[in-house]
Amino acid sequence: MATQKEIKTKSKSRKKEILPLDNEGEPTKIFVLDTSVILYNHNSINSFKEHNVAIPITVLEELDQFKKGNDTINFEAREFIRIMDKLSANASLQNWISLKKKGLGKFKVIMNNSAKSMDANEVFGESKCDHRILNAALALQHEHPERKVIMVTKDVNLRIKAKAVGLTAEDFLTGRIENIDSLYSGISRLENVDKRGIDRLYEEGLCEVEDLNIENPKPNQYFILQTDGASALGYYNPRNQLIERVDKHTVSKINPRNAEQVFALHAVTNPNIRLVTLQGIAGTGKTLLALAGAWSQRRNYKQLFLARPIVPLSNKDIGFLPGDAKLKIEPYMQPLYDNLRFIQNQFGEHDKEFQNITAAMQNEKLVIQPLAYIRGRSISNVFFIVDEAQNLTPHEVKTIITRAGEGTKIIFTGDIYQIDTPYLDSQSNGLSYLIDRVKHHNLYAHVRLEKGERSDLANLANEML
Repeated sequence: MATQKEIKTKSKSRKKEILPLDNEGEPTKIFVLDTSVILYNHNSINSFKEHNVAIPITVLEELDQFKKGNDTINFEAREFIRIMDKLSANASLQNWISLKKKGLGKFKVIMNNSAKSMDANEVFGESKCDHRILNAALALQHEHPERKVIMVTKDVNLRIKAKAVGLTAEDFLTGRIENIDSLYSGISRLENVDKRGIDRLYEEGLCEVEDLNIENPKPNQYFILQTDGASALGYYNPRNQLIERVDKHTVSKINPRNAEQVFALHAVTNPNIRLVTLQGIAGTGKTLLALAGAWSQRRNYKQLFLARPIVPLSNKDIGFLPGDAKLKIEPYMQPLYDNLRFIQNQFGEHDKEFQNITAAMQNEKLVIQPLAYIRGRSISNVFFIVDEAQNLTPHEVKTIITRAGEGTKIIFTGDIYQIDTPYLDSQSNGLSYLIDRVKHHNLYAHVRLEKGERSDLANLANEML
């Protein structure tokens, strides 16, 4: 919260301005938000504590282009516009308006007037929205020399341009993971474990944490336990606070090929675990294992729902594709169909299980749809798989989970290093955020799959290219 201390300064117009101080005794800052920040999180305006927030009028112009549609960015644009409308109900947006939450500063809309010392359009030789946003920030910096003006954008190139014209610029850090290399893997490999503990795990199926010298295990954490002449797989069950043996099982005729895949299937099929993340590079089996586990559990759920976010190819909207809505989205859903077909082909065409998969899709017991189609729905008693979750923002992931009703289980799969959207990276995507935030919860399990099992050729590409 801002302190009650104030300092007085004189602007060039010789008018006195009273500046509140932040918690460090410095004048509060002014953050200028780019369109990309708002499309990333419509509530970003409330993320800057006691500091003020400025919205260039060009941002409102760009949001107007995004307000129609069913994609997440369209939703974010509409929600932000509603926030602005509510906050400015009895005030002019050209004046500083309180954000009306304890501890927060003020905001206003700023014009595109260029600073007397510099015009971004002239500097970069072209008039475009980004340059008008830079001009608005430069003019604000000129108007308030006693305060630090900071450009905030998810657009890396705009940050570079801002720094080139003398502005301080930074990424929107809310929801960003600081050290991605230490992101929770869900699996620990322990060597030289007391053999008596492993023997007990085999004989009784469980043992005390102390028997294996494990310290402070996380809920549903998996362990590869090794000692001379013996090894075992186990996981920490937070309900009885014991290490339980994890056995290898074939699920929907899919046979796990390594310890990571054994753990993944255990997490997907464990009824006590309601939220699972499977993270790994291409070919590690994330989607296939999630689908196999879901199909084996179908009798426990009203519906199996498989979804993935639509990321347009080459930044083109799906409208450029031929056909009706169903045909337009089909290419984006094809990887899910491919994995489902792989499971189906484990059975003969005349096998009842083969026919059951076809029937489940026809009667919508098993549904494959774009993620945008679930907006506004309450999902109860559903086994819900979200593929390519690294292309979601933290806010989108939260929105999905808050849709979960009674009896629902959600699986997120993805590769945090293979992101197809321009304003996300390995540290700011929703999958990384989820793994980092919920790793201590009893309802959650995570497995990082590192060993590729698709083919030797796929492994070669992952390792060498």
